[in-house]
Order: sequence, then structure tokens, then C-alpha cells
Amino acid sequence: MSEENNELTELDDFAEEVQDGKLPPASDYDPTAMGDSITHHLSGMYQNWFLDYASYVILERAVPHIVDGLKPVQRRILHSMKRMDDGRYNKVANIVGHTMQFHPHGDASIKDALVQMGQKELLIDCQGNWGNILTGDDAAAARYIEARLSKFALDVVFNPKTTEWKLSYDGRNKEPIALPVKFPLLIAQGVEGIAVGLSSKILPHNFNEICDAAVSYLYEEPFQLYPDFLTGGSIDVAKYNDGQRGGIVKIRAKIEKLDNKTLVIREIPYGKTAESLIETITKAVDKGKIKARKIEDNTASQVEILVHLVPGVSSDKQIDALYAFTDCEVSISPNCCVIDERMPKFLTVSDVLRKSVDYTKLSWRFVVARYSNNSISQVLRRYSSKNVYTKVRNSRMLRIWTTLSHTLTSAWSRSRRTSYVR
Repeated sequence: MSEENNELTELDDFAEEVQDGKLPPASDYDPTAMGDSITHHLSGMYQNWFLDYASYVILERAVPHIVDGLKPVQRRILHSMKRMDDGRYNKVANIVGHTMQFHPHGDASIKDALVQMGQKELLIDCQGNWGNILTGDDAAAARYIEARLSKFALDVVFNPKTTEWKLSYDGRNKEPIALPVKFPLLIAQGVEGIAVGLSSKILPHNFNEICDAAVSYLYEEPFQLYPDFLTGGSIDVAKYNDGQRGGIVKIRAKIEKLDNKTLVIREIPYGKTAESLIETITKAVDKGKIKARKIEDNTASQVEILVHLVPGVSSDKQIDALYAFTDCEVSISPNCCVIDERMPKFLTVSDVLRKSVDYTKLSWRFVVARYSNNSISQVLRRYSSKNVYTKVRNSRMLRIWTTLSHTLTSAWSRSRRTSYVR
């Protein structure tokens, strides 16, 4: 009680000193004494500053460019790997550190973007544990894994003679505004990005079908592209809408009957992993939607999820239940948004292919001069010097390009993995 009385006495003395003016003021800040200082209205701040922020995120972070199909972080990674390239593997930690000369947003975002590109098996030649898109396992630490540019990337991505450059964020280096890619990487790899006020989601497509569609475009023949996924499965493209916003696709896992009491899942929907799929199946079993007594995950290089059914139930009905109540069937809404002429534009997948082929024609003579024999090179140089390309000349050029692309990417010269219905 004596301590509480002492505290009350001290507070009373402090209050009397404040009233008598014996204590100095806590601060000399007086808002009324600022005079004609600048005043910012909240509406103006939101309109100007937030618009600048949104424009930066859209143009410099989340949405890919129409010319090379890359986000800025992906472009800077490839540019850094090209500068470091000596034919040997480089530690990912070194690549990340080198890329930070151009990308001021931290090492974690660079490493994640590099791993995602490596898992797509097109531009990056990987060595070490780069994770598994089927199981969802993460890649090893950056100091343990290595990477270098693939032969395909070295051939079709870089050409300093046709590259426009700009200063990096600190003005010490130069980086490409857009890489002179001679192949529609955007629709081959796919991309997903969330900006401010808009988003972009472009699904990956089959490499060989892209080449065939490009040849058809140069022949002035109709063509159609549908998504294809490394995870396999089947897809309903009836409402794909050529990848434009407003469309929707349904993707299903591949489920087979091992016997009357066992179902096996061998392919999973795009964007899902074996672990996440099993989690949804387990929840459905707990709710009584699926009659299963055990779930086994044998996924390694290939997906294999065993669903052991309760005796006496219909396996056909359980397959229907898996599609209805789990992620064995998912719906995805594509949204083909790209940066074109410093503005976000909503296009179709076919538009992206046409623009890529048109751009390839402009820079084709550099590719031919490097990989073709002298006679073909001279003929195509003569054709490329003219403003108008005829149908025969275009098809000849792209047939050579298609042959080169197939030779350089034997890993991607494969049949479609995802079956589709219309």
C-alpha cells in the first residue's frame, strides 16, 4: 500500500508542476506555425502516387513482354547467365548475385524465378536437385545446385546486334529492354503474374504444335493451339476462347483401375502436386464423399497414387466422386495479358504467335547467316531485304527454323502429354 501511495503522490506533484508552467514543453512542433507549406490532398495522392506504383508493378514486375515473353526478372536472369556463360555450369548462388546488379528486389525472388524456369526444361540446363513439379518438393539451396543456358536458349534468345539496351536501376550497367527471341516462348512456357488491377495467366502449349502453327500462319492457313502440360492429364477446351480472358478450361487427372478394389492416379492436373491432391482426397474421405480405406503415394519420376477402396463399393462411382469432390478435376480461367508498346493489352494466343513470327522474320537473316550454308543464306538474305514476303519464301524460312528448333531441343521434340476434348 505504501508503494501505491508514493506513486499517487508523484503523479499529483507532476500535475501541479505542469499547471504552474514549471516544466518545458514536450515538443516545439506547432502545426499552425507552418505557414504556406505544401498540402497534399488524399485524393490527389491516391490518383498520382498510386497510379505510378501500379504502372511500375504492371510494366516492371508482373506482366510479360510481347516480344520475348519474359518478365523483367526472367530477362535479367537470362542476361546475367549469358554474360557469365563459358560453357560450364555456374552455381545458382553466383547467378543470383550477378543478377542483383540488374534486379533490385532481393535474392529470394531471383532464385525462385530461376528455379521455375529450370523446371520447365527449355531455357535452363540444370544440375543438382531442382525440386519436383510432381511431388511439390522444393529445390536445394542455391549454393548446392548449378545451371547454364541450354543450347536452345543460346541459339534463339540472344543477338546483341538486334537488342535494344537501357541503363540498369543504378546506372552502372546496361540491360536489354527486350531480348530478340526468335521463338514464341510466352505460349511455350506459359506465365502467371498478379499486378495491380489486373493479372496475367497464359497456359503452356506443346513445342511441336507451336512450330506447326507458325508454318500454317506463314502459309496463310488456319491454325488452332490448345494447352499442353508437363503434368499430363486431360483437358476440355470447348470454352478455351483462344486463351483470351473470359474463357475457361477443365483439367482432369488420369485415373485407371488397377483392380476392382484399387484405383491408380498416373497424371495430375496442371498446377497441382501429388501431395496437394492427396490432401483433397483425404478430406473427401473424412467427409464420407469417397469410400476409401487407404491412400498410398508412390510418386517419384512418374505420378502414382494408389486409392484402396472399401470392399463392396463400385469403382466407377468412386472415380466419378474423385472428379466431383477432389482436385482430380480443376477449372482454370486463362487471361492472356501482355505488355505491348509500353501498355498492357489483352490478346489471344493466336495473336501472340502471329506477332512472334512477324518479329522473327525481321531478324531472320542473322539466324540464317549463322546456321545455314552459303547458298541458302544468300537466297534468304535477298528475300529478307524486300519489304513484302511471299507465301513460299516465308514457309521456306520457317521450315528451316522449325528443323533447327527441333534439332536443338530434342527433350521437347515430343508428342502431346495432355489429351484434349472439344
